[in-house]
Amino acid sequence: MVTLNIDSLTLHEKMNWLQYAIAPRPIALASTIDKNGLVNLSPFSFFNMFSYNPAIVIFSPSRRGRDASSKHTLENIHEIPEVVINICDYDIVQQTSLSSCEYSKDTDEFLKAGFHKLPSSMIKPPRVKEAKVQMECKVTEVKSLGDHGGAGQLVIAEIVCMHVNESILNKEKTMIDQKKFHHVARLGGNWYSVVNEDCLFEVEKPLRELGIGVDALPESIRNSKILTGNNLAQLANIKEMPQIEVSYDDEQLKNIIQYYSVNPEEMEKELHVYAKALLDKNKVHDAWQVLLAGACPQPQ
Repeated sequence: MVTLNIDSLTLHEKMNWLQYAIAPRPIALASTIDKNGLVNLSPFSFFNMFSYNPAIVIFSPSRRGRDASSKHTLENIHEIPEVVINICDYDIVQQTSLSSCEYSKDTDEFLKAGFHKLPSSMIKPPRVKEAKVQMECKVTEVKSLGDHGGAGQLVIAEIVCMHVNESILNKEKTMIDQKKFHHVARLGGNWYSVVNEDCLFEVEKPLRELGIGVDALPESIRNSKILTGNNLAQLANIKEMPQIEVSYDDEQLKNIIQYYSVNPEEMEKELHVYAKALLDKNKVHDAWQVLLAGACPQPQ
């Protein structure tokens, strides 16, 4: 493992190591306005939600590395402490990237990037029509992390109004359908990632009752050379050890027990391989039955 002393790295090296490691990062396409009515639009991947009551988001228009100057977004916010956070998805990622060019202050990035303005309901800066989620925010605080190049300027903003395109809602129109909203996230260098059905997976939240924990798993399971840490955590997210179900019927399980019953070590290995395949499909109940059968096999 390579160990890095962060203070010994150059500014460029710090940026590369950190941005490649801390990823993916959601992208806030921030629209702001100055006291003279000039609008600015710029994307920021140093961005996330930090509270939902109150509804707080934070993004950071860091000082430029070459000369430590402030970005137009930050200058505007100091004059008019309001911002629209437009969420970047795959349909607008190229336009979002184009809006990051350092145009002069009197240049309209909406026009340069081919976006259209929509008036906001509660604040002055306009929304991006093409963005499927637009959040009108009032800035509550700007916390500076320094006046040198690369120093973050944390813009803490409270969401006061949210607009969501119906095309990404579920059938009941009550919630965003994660499979329809193809979020884009920033990585290091020129790399991005997109969220779609091919890369989506679910992780069950821990039980409200305490899970038994990995340390409570049977030793043969806990020390498995097949099951991963993720697999063990799936098995341990139960409130009590399950019991083998006599009525449980699985053809592959029967075959494993039949062919490997004369060799307990090989049978355990095959059962763990099968259980892992089930866990990778989030079939925790089935995986437990397979593993329990290995601990107490029945003649087939």
